[in-house]
Amino acid sequence: MIPPDAVIHGLRTVRQAARAARAGGSPIEAARFPRRAVLEAAIADLAAALYPRRIGGFAGEADAEDRFVADVLARALAAIGDEVDHELHYWAAEARAPFDEDQARTIVRLFAATLPDIRRLIDSDIDAAFLGDPAARSVDEILVCYPGAIAALHHRIAHQLHQLGAVVTARIVSEIANERTGIDIHPGATIGPAFFIDHGTGVVIGETAIVGARVRLYQHVTLGARSPLGSAHPSVVERHARHPIVGDDVVVYAGATILGRVNIGHGATIGGNVWLLSDVPAGAVIVQPEARALPADAASDLRETLTHAGA
Repeated sequence: MIPPDAVIHGLRTVRQAARAARAGGSPIEAARFPRRAVLEAAIADLAAALYPRRIGGFAGEADAEDRFVADVLARALAAIGDEVDHELHYWAAEARAPFDEDQARTIVRLFAATLPDIRRLIDSDIDAAFLGDPAARSVDEILVCYPGAIAALHHRIAHQLHQLGAVVTARIVSEIANERTGIDIHPGATIGPAFFIDHGTGVVIGETAIVGARVRLYQHVTLGARSPLGSAHPSVVERHARHPIVGDDVVVYAGATILGRVNIGHGATIGGNVWLLSDVPAGAVIVQPEARALPADAASDLRETLTHAGA
């Protein structure tokens, strides 16, 4: 079906009005922007370079493995470089200021140098999952199947890009993982080695969170900020230190919500469904009151009350 001219005209009118509302339209209108589909393919190639046999599907002899890695890595880095360049053009247009045309290549070169460290961190995350989950049959199963491992792989990549200044490119990488796993980790979050998210759906980790080594989170854990920036007048420190600091060897169980720049001491345990706004000393255990069984007569009265309340 060919769309009516009125629809095309209406879309043009709305489009132009939106652009005009943003810094007068030009030059933002003409600026490039990182493309999600390109980055999704690039991250798939990057994962294949990091794990050529398990993710990349390479099945040749060992002496050919480096050539395979070089080929897929070259393709991945070229694509990432293009998207970083688009991002830099976008910010330059918004700021109405020039930038160094070699900057994207510099970012990609520095990013590529971190790939061995990224691989080591991902390996530590996978090992932590294998140690922490008795249902796991192998580390390869974890790498390919576990949402927490998939999210960690994307985060390790996104965090390095974020640190190098490609913040939108990094955010797109993190959102690709969020869409796949239901785990939302801001690329700015700092996360130590041997990080394990068990099950994972609904986990949220904010931009300025700092997570130590050997930390385990369960599903629906939030490491968030206490209030939206627009609802108060935050200081510089509050603006750039909004999320929790989680020490080494901490376990946070399902449904826990930890908000603000609170410090969770090393070795602490945070129980399920806890709402936490204050610091926790090292080794402490924070839990909700335990559920208790009612006597039969009290249980009968409660059921009667609930029945009438729902009527």
